[in-house]
Amino acid sequence: MTEISFEDIRGAQARIGGRIHRTPVLTSARLDELAGARLFFKCENFQKTGSFKARGAANAVFSLADAEAARGVATHSSGNHGAALAWAARQRGVPAFVAMPRTASQFKLASVERLGGRVVLCEPTHRAREEAAERIVRETGAAFIHPFNDARVIAGQGTAALELLTEVPDLDAVVCPVGGGGLLAGTAIAARALRPAIRVFAGEPEGAADASRSFSSGVRQAVEHPSSIADGLLAFVGDVTFPIIRRHADGIATVSDAAIAGAMRQIWEIMKIVVEPSGAVAFAALAAGRLEVAGLRVGVILSGGNVELGRTAGAP
Repeated sequence: MTEISFEDIRGAQARIGGRIHRTPVLTSARLDELAGARLFFKCENFQKTGSFKARGAANAVFSLADAEAARGVATHSSGNHGAALAWAARQRGVPAFVAMPRTASQFKLASVERLGGRVVLCEPTHRAREEAAERIVRETGAAFIHPFNDARVIAGQGTAALELLTEVPDLDAVVCPVGGGGLLAGTAIAARALRPAIRVFAGEPEGAADASRSFSSGVRQAVEHPSSIADGLLAFVGDVTFPIIRRHADGIATVSDAAIAGAMRQIWEIMKIVVEPSGAVAFAALAAGRLEVAGLRVGVILSGGNVELGRTAGAP
């Protein structure tokens, strides 16, 4: 089992602190009413490249030895991790190669290329993505950086919760989205270290509920054909992230795509900020009453804001 400690997260914070944004924590009395709790939103939609993924990518890229980094970095991604890796690689002056499914959002694909990533398209399956990334590594010698199943990435993602609990130390619970599990694993490690009694939850789309099923059964269970408007959360929870989640998290709630779209709209209309579907899932779970947090002080990680104007919830 891969061990990741709170000191690894502290180390990541020191390594990337001058390269990423310390994102704001916002509040809304109206959204508090809807959730029945006092909410503190950690706005990773304002992060470099538009999502929390910049944290893990930067920590991984800047952890590499010079000789290893010189050959570049490679990954597979539906979009946000690919963009983050391309950005981090550019900061270090090395190439980034990203295998992306041919069904990926054109908006996110363009973002990867704009940030300097070299995109290789593949079929939209987990196996095809992994095989495409393996070919890139064989052909280029690039260092492979997994989107979530990597200790350096998990430690980097944990810095969001570290910042949140440093700013708002008396939280009773923290909620984030879960796909492959890197953010939830890092959040859980940081939150438990800083506040041992805190409750750690996640939200997940009903159409991609592998993490919820796995958490309930104790064994990783894949969803054969995951589907959701939250395209960043379709990955199968990792064999590195899952044991951490099982050990430190308290529960995973599933929500419908309709609830996710509704949460996006509420955040836009009330808070006046843009979040993508994956970024709204944690609040969707709270607004739908799927988590027992009544009257508590709850940190909510809005994980990203990379959504194409015109494809937003309810847009004509």
